[in-house]
Amino acid sequence: MPDFGRGAVVSPSPRSGAASQLAMTEDERLDDYINRARAFITDGRLDSEEVDYKLKTGEDLARARTAVLAGDSKWPELVKQGLTNKPNDNLTPWRARDKLLEWFRDNPDDALEALQELWAVDDDKIPGDRIWRFLKRVNEGSEKPKNFTGPGTRLRLVSVLLMAMGAEDYPPFKITEFGKAYKATAYPEPRDDNDDRVGLYEAKLYDHALDFLDKLIERRRGLDLDRPRNRLEAQSVVWKNETRPDQPSPESTLLQALAEDLLLAPRFLHRVGALLEDKRQIIFQGPPGTGKTFVARKLAVRLAGSPERVRLVQFHPSYAYEDFVQGFRPTLRNDQAGFMLKDGPLLDMADRARQESGEKHFLVIDEINRGNLAKVFGELYFLLEYRDTDMRLQYSDRPFSLPDNLYIIGTMNTADRSIALVDLALRRRFHFVEFHPGKPPVAGLLRRWLRENAPGMEWVAGVVDRANEKLGDDNSEAAIGPSYFMKPHLTNEHVGMIWEHNVRPYIEEQLYGQRDRLAEFDLDRLRREAGDSAESEDVGSEQDG
Repeated sequence: MPDFGRGAVVSPSPRSGAASQLAMTEDERLDDYINRARAFITDGRLDSEEVDYKLKTGEDLARARTAVLAGDSKWPELVKQGLTNKPNDNLTPWRARDKLLEWFRDNPDDALEALQELWAVDDDKIPGDRIWRFLKRVNEGSEKPKNFTGPGTRLRLVSVLLMAMGAEDYPPFKITEFGKAYKATAYPEPRDDNDDRVGLYEAKLYDHALDFLDKLIERRRGLDLDRPRNRLEAQSVVWKNETRPDQPSPESTLLQALAEDLLLAPRFLHRVGALLEDKRQIIFQGPPGTGKTFVARKLAVRLAGSPERVRLVQFHPSYAYEDFVQGFRPTLRNDQAGFMLKDGPLLDMADRARQESGEKHFLVIDEINRGNLAKVFGELYFLLEYRDTDMRLQYSDRPFSLPDNLYIIGTMNTADRSIALVDLALRRRFHFVEFHPGKPPVAGLLRRWLRENAPGMEWVAGVVDRANEKLGDDNSEAAIGPSYFMKPHLTNEHVGMIWEHNVRPYIEEQLYGQRDRLAEFDLDRLRREAGDSAESEDVGSEQDG
């Protein structure tokens, strides 16, 4: 029996220059590929246009399979109905299909044995083995079917027959569409071993396609999508993506797809990307709960092409140069206490970036203004601005510079009055991007999220807007951010708990010494005051602002 083991039939596809420039890994390309079909997946068209009729085809062919395995004389008619009933007939090339049905009719004994090989009750048989055995039987029959040539044609027909085993696990195959999908995602393509045994290459093609579909299912779990859940749904995504000629390449949808994921305006992310390219350092600043860290991490992973090229650190008052750059740490060697010079996350990421000079690397610094920045950065203040210059590190005395492909994204909380202001020297070296509930890109974000994820709960956005109005310009840096309420399965009870135990204590802190004003921020009162205004706001203009 041929070996249909996974991974033995592929060869890597070369990456294009554009892909290399964008530093996209195979997984990132797969993510972008799925995101191309996001609207198709979420608005109901996945079922109505692709899945439902394929499930019906599988059910029709399952009845034929039962007859074949039982030796029922009605099997030829049931197989014909399964392949030709509307809309099943669009899955197969009609000329080759009709010739195969003709062969079934004229060679019932050979056909019955071939179908029994394909549809055998054997859970250990992998799909490729079933296809190989079926085509081997057909090829060795006393008479071969006409116009049944070419691996693409043969496999397209046999894959539809295989749907009788369960369409969700054994979806139909088209060689052209899967070939386009492999190229679009830089997924390894199946290798043609020039084996002339009919059925062997087709088996490899199909098993390889199933591996690709399984990979799509795996990747969607990190994209906040409930589907594709099975191979048929994943195959339907491939069908839709590769039959629409107007689709942009995955490279051109890099930030577009991320913008859709985050419900942000694409132009905002493009602007952030341009700012990063300009200085290599950027800081997201704003009140808590505005998504600064979340966006920073998502953006870094997307631009780096892999989470392995992203490192997150969080500053705090006791964080020092020795923690961030380089310093001596206690160690125990041969039962003797001592100290060892150890690199911090900055030097570690710089070394990684030098080793992969063609890829982007990111250091995400959360709460960057909570540390004593002059103490933490030391001589690195200079290197942030002059990356092409070496400076000697104060502990190792070795020359060091920041590589051009290392990017820094910091986040800064503007609401905490205990945090010192960032000095002008650091401000000159970073671009600053504001995240404020009343301004793009955060304005309207909560309402957009609620509409997609918690229908009927849009009133919460009106309450938050009203509360921020009451806080006023004097407390604008302490506005209530949307992420408090961007929770799965949000209910009225959850909103009450969040307001009472998260938002209200935060407001009390901001209104310290003004307890007479706290009654203004009662949740029920705010909801009454917000009224229908939550529904009348034109959030589209905010999104594009």
